[in-house]
Amino acid sequence: MSRLHLYVDSQFTSPYALSVFVALREKGIDFAMSAVDLQKFEHQADAYAVLSQTQRVPTLVDGDFALSESSAITEYLDSAYPEVPIYPKDVRLLAKARQVQAWIRSDLLPIRQERSTVGVFYGQQYGPLSPTARESADKLFYTAQALLKEGVENLFGQWSIVDVDLALMLNRLILNGDTVPSALVEYAQRQWQRPSVQEWVALERPPLSTAG
Repeated sequence: MSRLHLYVDSQFTSPYALSVFVALREKGIDFAMSAVDLQKFEHQADAYAVLSQTQRVPTLVDGDFALSESSAITEYLDSAYPEVPIYPKDVRLLAKARQVQAWIRSDLLPIRQERSTVGVFYGQQYGPLSPTARESADKLFYTAQALLKEGVENLFGQWSIVDVDLALMLNRLILNGDTVPSALVEYAQRQWQRPSVQEWVALERPPLSTAG
């Protein structure tokens, strides 16, 4: 049996579950995975709440230790299983990586509201961005371009899990057909082709009509 167990959403659309899944695959860690149906409020069930004190996905169980919140999980994995790093080793670059992850998770709400990851993983299309979402998109482009100097393939030199987080945010727009600077499109497409990411993309998902 696998020592590690990852709980994710049953539609496999959570960007945060994707981040942890990719981290585990990149590190070559064996794990089992279970789907939690958020539409049926399975994340609020007593049995799950015992594991996930925040009652959210993803949650990782490692032996007798359980942890929720994706960036906390990926940082834990990098400390507990350091053989294959998924974060920069340099202390200042690591701080920057944490900054970008926190920013992606706490800002850009209009993009997340108007460009659901249902569009990314199911191909659902959405209408034009509102003025507020357009402002958020412009901020995303400005920040991403500032972080990605010309000719640089990854955010911090070598690939890190933060590249997947940023690529997913960009793909909310790119895969909907929104206008995105070409350099950022190339960056997101390159990140999206990693085998670990493509394995998540290829997961069999329930039809939207029954998944909620």
